[in-house]
Amino acid sequence: MTAQVDVVLPCRDEAAALALLLPRMPTHYRAVVVDNGSRDATAAVARALGALVVQQPAPGYGSAVQAGIEAARPGLVAVLDGDDSLDPLDLAPLVDLVAEGRADLAVGRRRPVGRGTWPLHARAGNALVAARLRRRGIPVHDIAPMRVFDRDALLDLGIADRRSGYPLELLLRAASAGWRIVEQDVAYRPRAAGTRSKVSGSLRGTLTAGMDFRRVLAEATGRRP
Repeated sequence: MTAQVDVVLPCRDEAAALALLLPRMPTHYRAVVVDNGSRDATAAVARALGALVVQQPAPGYGSAVQAGIEAARPGLVAVLDGDDSLDPLDLAPLVDLVAEGRADLAVGRRRPVGRGTWPLHARAGNALVAARLRRRGIPVHDIAPMRVFDRDALLDLGIADRRSGYPLELLLRAASAGWRIVEQDVAYRPRAAGTRSKVSGSLRGTLTAGMDFRRVLAEATGRRP
């Protein structure tokens, strides 16, 4: 099934990555690049390659993602990291799951390709949080940066986090709302040369994300059905 999709790419200082990623975007996908306070040519590169650029000066992954979703057209929306670690062509099976009514939220489970792609400290923290979600009946193994959903339905969930806890809160709220969540494997490659992850690229970044996850899980305790 060929569906029209807006693809939200939260970005900060990802000019080099976007130059590689955006030319591979399928023609029926529209890239919505959210410039989250970049100091490089992220916005200029995105515009030159045909993307819609949204400026979001408020810091935080959740702030960038939410701004992109709000700017997207009604219908199917995907979220994809803008660092070229994930291939936009791998969105197709996830898009089909939602477009064909087999899932309300389709997420990509990262499978590393090559050594050093996913640092051990980041992978371990992600695995621990995912295990807690499975104990709550949410069938995921990754707090994934690749996901597909209906725009308006997601906005109705009322996700409040604007930091690294955004994707975790999405999973929790979607499950509470009775969404069918389906996970599929996707290749996870080294990010573009010359760029650095704001989360897994350092122990400090991973610890900060871990604190955000812990806060979201604590807040969700009283919301659990």
